[in-house]
Amino acid sequence: MFERMKEDIEVVFEQDPAATSKLEVVLTYAGLHAIWSHRIAHAFYKKKWYFLARLISQISRFFTGVEIHPGAVIGRRFFIDHGSGVVIGETCEIGDDCTIYQGVTLGGTGKEKGKRHPTLKNNVLVATGAKVLGSITIGNNSKVGAGSVVLKDVPENSTVVGIPGVVVIQDGKKVKRNLDHQDLPDPFADRCKEMEGKIVLLQQEIDRLTEEKERANRHDNSNI
Repeated sequence: MFERMKEDIEVVFEQDPAATSKLEVVLTYAGLHAIWSHRIAHAFYKKKWYFLARLISQISRFFTGVEIHPGAVIGRRFFIDHGSGVVIGETCEIGDDCTIYQGVTLGGTGKEKGKRHPTLKNNVLVATGAKVLGSITIGNNSKVGAGSVVLKDVPENSTVVGIPGVVVIQDGKKVKRNLDHQDLPDPFADRCKEMEGKIVLLQQEIDRLTEEKERANRHDNSNI
């Protein structure tokens, strides 16, 4: 246990240049507190002491702003930077040497049973505000860009960005997708365009009905 705690402290110094002393890290880093609390909660969870495990996780959430379900399996040297707003689901599996930032959600996509949360392999980085959803796998040494929404598996050694997430770098080479930053998929904009098209069709139908009504009125007036 103490070896794991030592590793958790050391990885903070490796990842965060703002860390100045071990005392500061131990007393002030919410992400570290959340990880240590989770290790305790997970131990109770494995013993099927579910209520106590959930109680510990909720107390940790209150103090750290990080919600980790006690059922999640987390590897060694896991680093949560800043931490606020992080959510990690029950069936999540996180490998060794992974890093996630504030606002990250590793969640499900609905009320499905069984494995319903993501698996992060070793040395994965998930940047600020990203959402990784469903029973998908993020391969070794891969990165998820800030604000991305990932719904499909990501290969090893890849960088994925956008909504929905697409692979733009794999094995150190750019993936040719003709996607500049301003051209990344935007489902909200696509939905707006779809609604605009429907509005145009409705307006055309209204104009047609109005014209038919006017013709009928002119015909009735001519017969009087």
